[in-house]
Amino acid sequence: MRRHISSGSPWEERFGYARAVRVGRWICVSGTTGTHQGQVVGRGDVRAQVDRAVAIIREALQQAGADLSHVVRWRMYLTDMSRWEEAAQALARHFAGTRPAATLVGVASLIHRDMLVEIEVDAVVDGDGALDTDAAGG
Repeated sequence: MRRHISSGSPWEERFGYARAVRVGRWICVSGTTGTHQGQVVGRGDVRAQVDRAVAIIREALQQAGADLSHVVRWRMYLTDMSRWEEAAQALARHFAGTRPAATLVGVASLIHRDMLVEIEVDAVVDGDGALDTDAAGG
């Protein structure tokens, strides 16, 4: 069964994507930026943008029957690699307990000039939404 999760953003319909998709135990959350009501938050503030993106990701995961503890991989795209440590530390605060696999990529730009980071995650849950500790090696 395939389930689409929407954030209500007009971009989802316009460009043919969902905020997140759950297929069985897998949940994939689309690239997410630090925005609120169509506006970029924390202009120039990497931490504020990471925190807002993670809040949006958390909400999508909850709608799909999961939470941040189910994340097995995150990818972060950063427009200024000189700020990699600040960005990675900001994201680490949200995932320190689960320590997913991770990728940090420098990019020339994102869709809006004030966006500094974009984050996407993949999560795995068992049938009822709880963490599958056997599959996780626990």
